[in-house]
Amino acid sequence: MNFSLKKALPAIAITGAMFLVACSGNDANDEQNDEATNETENVGEMVDYTITGIEPGAGISVTTEKALEEYENLAGWSVELSSTAAMMAELDKAMENEEPIIITGWNPHWMFAKYPDMKYLEDPQNIYGGEEGINTLARIGLEEDMPEAYKLIDQFEWNVEDMEDIMYEAQDTGEEVEDVAKRWVEENEDKVAAWTEGVEEVDGVEFELVSTPWDSERASSGVLKEVMEQKGFNVTVTPVDVAIVFESVANGDADATIAAWLPLTHKDFYEKHQDDMVDLGPNLMGTKIGLTVPAYMDIDSIEDLQPKN
Repeated sequence: MNFSLKKALPAIAITGAMFLVACSGNDANDEQNDEATNETENVGEMVDYTITGIEPGAGISVTTEKALEEYENLAGWSVELSSTAAMMAELDKAMENEEPIIITGWNPHWMFAKYPDMKYLEDPQNIYGGEEGINTLARIGLEEDMPEAYKLIDQFEWNVEDMEDIMYEAQDTGEEVEDVAKRWVEENEDKVAAWTEGVEEVDGVEFELVSTPWDSERASSGVLKEVMEQKGFNVTVTPVDVAIVFESVANGDADATIAAWLPLTHKDFYEKHQDDMVDLGPNLMGTKIGLTVPAYMDIDSIEDLQPKN
């Protein structure tokens, strides 16, 4: 062996060792990437490619069905529609056992007080929209027929924390939401005074408020009913499916609603009837809807989900 080759051998050995280490490192990285990919892909299998939802016809239910159509990676997925209570029962069971679950979530709702680590999945296509408001809608002619009622509902305005306070207390104590709403009115005279400023008392005028059966709307309608009745109105609150809410106000069968989630959640219902109603604008800002998961699930976006094979 000549001298130059002897000198080169150590360098060749080192280079070869470095090459093997690099290959080994690449293999390890590939394995890690595969594991991460498989973990994401398995989320669909673990939840049986099913999103757990609430009542059929609810705004978030309609939007979720639209999301299944718009996101190509949700091909083969379905949304299980039943009731809010049933969805929460499934969530409680999953959280207790740290099992994967994907639900239709929204603020305001007491679920985020009970489970503060719940998180919304990112929605790159903006199907669910950003923060929204809840608008007050009145039947055409209400201002002329009942000017005091019109003025009061036009001045009604509060925030997410107000609504959630009522919902949380009802959940914690087991009391009816409407009973807690009455107590909230007694304890918040300053806010109520702003709603009733300039509103004259009436004597038993009948007023029908149409709403949805969700706790958030039970809270708002319960508060408004109590305030209006203190002014002499005889208020009936009728809980119905969201489609009927809009139809009732547009047809004049109901006087008003304070339960229209806009501009996106109830967009289809609003656009269908907007020419037959008076929109008084938001009575609450800061609502949000979307697909929601427990924090222990290693997933951040709707696009992380994989289609059903």
